[in-house]
Formats: sequence, structure tokens, C-alpha cells
Amino acid sequence: MQHRIIVLGAGYTGAVAAGRLARRLHRDDVAITLVNAEPDFVERVRMHQLAVGQDLRPRPLGDMLAGTGVELRIARVTGVDADRRTVAVLDADDGRESELAYDTLVYALGSGWNDQGVPGTAEHAYEIAGRPGARRLGERLKGLEAGQSVLVVGGGLTGVEAATEIAEARPDLDVSLAARDGLGDWLSPKGRRHLRKVFDGLGITVHEHTSVTAVEADRVTTADGTSLPAAVTVWTTGFAVHPIARATALEVTDTGRIVVDGTMRSVSHPDVYAIGDAAMAMGPGGKPLRMSCASGIPTAWQAADSIAARLTGGKLPNAPLRYYNQCVSLGRREGLIQYVTADDRSVGAALTGRFAAVYKELVCKGAAWGVAHPMLGLPTRRRRVLRRPAAATAATTAETTAAAEASA
Repeated sequence: MQHRIIVLGAGYTGAVAAGRLARRLHRDDVAITLVNAEPDFVERVRMHQLAVGQDLRPRPLGDMLAGTGVELRIARVTGVDADRRTVAVLDADDGRESELAYDTLVYALGSGWNDQGVPGTAEHAYEIAGRPGARRLGERLKGLEAGQSVLVVGGGLTGVEAATEIAEARPDLDVSLAARDGLGDWLSPKGRRHLRKVFDGLGITVHEHTSVTAVEADRVTTADGTSLPAAVTVWTTGFAVHPIARATALEVTDTGRIVVDGTMRSVSHPDVYAIGDAAMAMGPGGKPLRMSCASGIPTAWQAADSIAARLTGGKLPNAPLRYYNQCVSLGRREGLIQYVTADDRSVGAALTGRFAAVYKELVCKGAAWGVAHPMLGLPTRRRRVLRRPAAATAATTAETTAAAEASA
């Protein structure tokens, strides 16, 4: 009987994990099913480009997975029963609800935008955490007349990229950004100088040390009572994980992220692995990995290789989960590559300007290429699953602990 592996979510992490499992395990021994609500792979790191009307290359998941042996199921996940090892889905074609049984589950449902409970945000703000939101914002931006105001709330990577992209694409608009801290506080001095230079060149007004406490149709209110004009408010203050995990028996954090060990295995249910934004995974120095593509893809590699090792009696991976740089696009002509320590703290070195923009574009293209060509790249080593993987290959407590320490 084939070992049933179900991967929930076909973003960067889920798609990479499914493809890597197909490369690692013999096709006769496993049945890999990838469940996703949409038929296309979405380059989430490019949603700010989509919002300003740039055409993004369509990437049908069916074409990407052709010949891999991975079955694609277009359906919305409605529930997970981690004790019964089943997943409830609502099929996109006929709207019927059905139940899928698994032996191993890879949970990669990711995250969406987080309005943080600020009054008026859900009703009036726009978001770019996914394709529907980016398209909605794009339609609104098209309808704006010259001189109208766009306020981006959030001074992190997503906010900075959105503000610069909109300002470059629509120089006729009055673009501003509200940041809770100083602009680019997380960057090195060189990085901060370049960021301010680009913002000044694009005419972006920055409201630093500003917290937005309410959003209306044409303005926002800040913590000190100031009213800032905003014909369009773009909300980029952070992400919230998909709520399904919180409703399961899985051990999760207070924010709903699944608690995992160093192999991305659930600490409460050993047949469940969580990757990407959905996982509370620890990096160097015992710091949680931040929600990002830079974190998500390595966790997908770690989970896929760990599953393959446990099923085939192989050695558990001990690759460290660490950071090297932060890649920031500042429109199409400018960029910033901030080098960081293993635990994501900025160092003095940074690349700026046109070269950095090209670097960031290559990173984005490389990530999409890896998803679109799951069977290319590293040599394919399909190993046979042992007949009794649960008994023969389950990691001992010492092995699991060692893997966790190696990745920390």
C-alpha cells in the first residue's frame, strides 16, 4: 500500500515541498497530493507589481507538476482532523465537500493580511498579501486622478516595496508612508541612507514613529489624533496565519502557528509537518524565523528531506536554517540588498542601486524557477519506502533533538 502524503497549499513552500518529495521518494511507494484553492502558482513576492498594473507570467500548477507524479487537487481546505489524520476540502469544480486521508501531512497554508483589529481597516483599507487583494488595489489605483493621496501603512519590507512601486508607477499621485518606527530602522547606516535617498527621489512623504488607530474612506487617524489624508490606504503592517491550525488538536502558539522541531515536525503530532509562515520554527540564537520567502523555502527543503529520511531509513538533515541577506525592490530601477547575520541582524555591508535591483529580480526569478521545475536542479534520488516506516524509521528522541539543535 502506498504511503499517502498530502501537502496543503501550493505557495512557494508547499509547491517546493511537494516537488522535492517527488524527487526523493520512489513513485510506486508514495501517493503525493497537493491541495490548493487556485489552479495557478502565485508569486506572492510580486504582488506590489501586480497592484500597479504590471503583467505577471501565468504559471499553471498543472503544467508545473506534469510528469512529477504529484496529484493536484484544486480545492479549498475547510478543516484538518489531526487525530483521525483526515483533511476536509471543498472542491472548486463542483463545490462538493470531501475528506482526504493521509499518513503524512505537510501543512503549508501560509498567511494573509492582518488588520490588527484597527477600526475601519477591514472596510476601507486595501491589502497586497494575495492576488485578489492586489488586483482590487490595482483597480482602485487606476481610478485615482492626479494629485490624489495614497497612504501605505507599515514600514517593513512589504510597505517599503509597495510605496516605492506605486510612487514610481504613478508619479502623479501623492504617495506617503506611515511607519511605527523610524524609516528603515532595521537596516545598516548605508542601507538607511540609500532608502531615504530613493524615497526623496520618488517624492514619498514619510510619517515616522506614527501609529494608525483608525481608517476611514478618505483618511486615517493616528495615535496622537492627527488626521492624514488617504484616498487609498494600503495596509501592510504584518501577516496573520491561516486560522485552520488553531481549530485543530495540533499544538500552536497564541498566534496560531504550529509548533515544530528542527525537522519541521509537529511537536504534538509526529505525522504532521508545518512549513513556511504556518510554522513556529526556530533559527539561530533561538529566535523564531520571520514570515518570508527567505524562511519558507528552506523549511520546505528541511521538511521534505526529513520525511524522506524517516520513510526510507535515511539520515535526518541537519542543514542550519539561517539568513544571508534581505532583498528589497525599490521600484523597477532601484534596489537594496542588506547583508545580515545568521539570525537576521543587519551588518554594515549592503548593495544599492541598479545592481541591487537586478540582484533582487534574479532572486525572484530563481525562486519561481525552482517551483516551476521541481524535477530539475539537484540530482534526483528516489529511494524506496520501507515496508514499516513508522516502526523502522521513526526518529529517536535523541535524533530529533540533535536535528533541532543543529538547525537552531
